[in-house]
Amino acid sequence: MKIVVQAKLLPAAEQAVALRSTLLECNAAANWVSQVAFARGIPREYELRKHTYAELKARGLGAQAAQHVIKKVRDAYTTLHVNIKAGNLGKPRSKRRVQAESKPIAFRASAAQPYDGRCLSWQHDAGTVSIWTTAGRLKGVRFTGSTDQLKTLREYRKGESDLVERDGEFYLLATCEVPEAELNENPDGFLGVDLGIVNIATTSDGEVLAGRRLNRYRARQLRLRTTLQKKGTKSAKRRLKERSRRERRFAANTNHVISKRIVAAAERTSRGIALEDLGGIRGRVRLRRPQRAAVHSWAFAQLGQFLAYKARRAGVPLVYVDPAYTSQTCSECNHVDKRNRASQARFQCRSCGVVAHADLNASRNIARKGETAWKAGRESRVPAASP
Repeated sequence: MKIVVQAKLLPAAEQAVALRSTLLECNAAANWVSQVAFARGIPREYELRKHTYAELKARGLGAQAAQHVIKKVRDAYTTLHVNIKAGNLGKPRSKRRVQAESKPIAFRASAAQPYDGRCLSWQHDAGTVSIWTTAGRLKGVRFTGSTDQLKTLREYRKGESDLVERDGEFYLLATCEVPEAELNENPDGFLGVDLGIVNIATTSDGEVLAGRRLNRYRARQLRLRTTLQKKGTKSAKRRLKERSRRERRFAANTNHVISKRIVAAAERTSRGIALEDLGGIRGRVRLRRPQRAAVHSWAFAQLGQFLAYKARRAGVPLVYVDPAYTSQTCSECNHVDKRNRASQARFQCRSCGVVAHADLNASRNIARKGETAWKAGRESRVPAASP
């Protein structure tokens, strides 16, 4: 399976200038290529190369850099067309879709620039990279990362790496081909995981991974954003972007920690993981105004992605189940009643009288649904007996 490992570059002052200049020139060239592609009806990559390659070389880009710029532009238009076809940009003639279709794709000045093995090499023992720039080849640019990241880079790096700049810092996002563990085809049950806002995740084992710290952090960020938005100055807008990125990193780190604990618990007990299929939930639910900020900043999709790839690496089965009535069904007697959910945190069955934590009760229902779904899937894969 492919994962992306982030290595932080530690360039000297003159090296940082060269890296920043490279990103600026490559993305300026990408914007020009995008305009050519848009004007010519977005041709295929080979045809687009015939119209742009010579000019990119004349602008001072190396052969591989020019090829990557053209491919980056063509891939961006491919992604746009896929999103339009899938309806992610709205219906035909909707404002958002018209805006996307009526102008060339634009690239930010610090947008990522791909590198392959011809213009980027890693010296793991020395902890440095040699990288192409518009000012020439830079050698001995130091990089760093966590112990696990550096080990993964050394053993499994394969394919392209992207150079990006964030808040004045440079990073290389390296693609690594990591082997998957053998899938456990006969799990000893399933660990149900109920995702929520007050409690980010609750497992059927009774472990409550509370989101109180994250929610307090987000509430503080919301107050600060409100203050900065009222100012409306350039520096306030710059601070808003910085805080937005900081909040995303904080949430991602929280999701990494939670997903790692859940997968480790399932792997240790030879079980699978069952999750609710919450796709499109933001479009389905109706919310009061105070709830909207909490729900729309809820990174449950990211947590699900982290759980999925960590489970694959560990060989842990993962299934998605229908979330309908999991919070209204008694995990003891299977009685379904809307009134069973006495409050956000309390579940009380109207039939058998059992009282439980609402999220724990839901996670046990999810675990049972997961086991049923897994067995049904296995049965469907069994070939029919020959007559």
